[in-house]
Amino acid sequence: MNHTQPRRALVAALPLALAASLAACSSTSTTSTPASSQAAAPATYTIWDPYPQFDDSADWVKLLKQCGTQAGVTVQRTAYDTTDLTSKTLLAAQQGNPPDVLIVDNPVVSTLADAGVLTTTADTKIDTSAISPNLLAAGQIGGKTYGIPIGANTLALFYNKDVLGKAGVDPASVKDWTSLTAALAKVKAAGKKGITFSAIGTEEGSFQFLPWFWGSGAALTKLDSAEGVSALGLWTDWLKKGYAPNSVLNNTQTTSWQEFATGDYAFGENGTWQLGNAEKAGFPYGIIAIPGKGGGTAPAPTGGEFVSVPVQDDTARYAVSQKIVSCLTSTDNSLTTDTTLSYIAPTEAVQAKQVAANAALQVWVDAVKAAKGRTSDDLGTKYPKISEPMWGAVQAALSGSKSPQDAMAAAQATAAASTQ
Repeated sequence: MNHTQPRRALVAALPLALAASLAACSSTSTTSTPASSQAAAPATYTIWDPYPQFDDSADWVKLLKQCGTQAGVTVQRTAYDTTDLTSKTLLAAQQGNPPDVLIVDNPVVSTLADAGVLTTTADTKIDTSAISPNLLAAGQIGGKTYGIPIGANTLALFYNKDVLGKAGVDPASVKDWTSLTAALAKVKAAGKKGITFSAIGTEEGSFQFLPWFWGSGAALTKLDSAEGVSALGLWTDWLKKGYAPNSVLNNTQTTSWQEFATGDYAFGENGTWQLGNAEKAGFPYGIIAIPGKGGGTAPAPTGGEFVSVPVQDDTARYAVSQKIVSCLTSTDNSLTTDTTLSYIAPTEAVQAKQVAANAALQVWVDAVKAAKGRTSDDLGTKYPKISEPMWGAVQAALSGSKSPQDAMAAAQATAAASTQ
């Protein structure tokens, strides 16, 4: 059994107060039953996921149970919100009773792997050969893979056809930063608003800034490179010229969408999960990929979850866990799952089926193919220590308290000190 740290590392990963407060919630009581009854009942395997919005009647939950039945076991599913799921998983692993299968947000994979919680796909013989390498990379640390993506979402630019039409802008002309900025200038001159996005001082702000940062050619290991500074300079100039509103400083992705949905903005940076809301917006819309500085599709960060198998004391359980994971991520089931979760599938075969069913998804498939994980490039647990000073730099530059150069220089110094 290969994992990055012994289980005792988990003690350091959890505050004692958290352990005390959650211990009662994680324990389970058992009662003895006759051996004949135990032999007759199928084994129970536990699955934890971050989808509390789905109850037992949902297709997702039905699939979990179906995969358990096919593996010859009974599935016991528990859903938590994303933040709670991470802490509960760490605690359960510390106590020696983690779930058999865990579905967790992709940036958390490196945290759990570093704490010794997750097996590798080599341990459990999970086949990852069909998965797009850029998506799989979000779960890879030190040359080992700690799960398999169940699907992915990412960012693109929604646009209002009416606003662009009145400004005389052809969306097909937006191919790079120069042409996008020129389009924003025309929109403003026509009396409308340019672009809205989320630059809030949280991970959401970093998530939305990354396509521009990576699209400049910058790397997270060098925030203050000329390329990285140019990306922050782009956003800063948009605010100065009135192409983007000052509200972006406090916008979450939800409030940014609400601004775009007013119908006053030409562009709104947002994700696959807003497709349903776009249909209800009341105006004609389209979607284009976020352009790179010099053209092409900018790499946007991937969202979405990984299916992983936590470390078990009884390693014989891995064989059934592998069957459950393979069932959940199979070609046949992936199409239904990713449609339910509004994800783009992680394999080209299922992506082709999604586009065949809905041609409008092609732009999202292209965006996902160009996307990359935030913890990719073997950053792993270093990523959060880089992301926080980066979103701080965005806040400083957009608010005018620092120049883009000074803001990124300060961010790089902080990130370098914390990741040594």
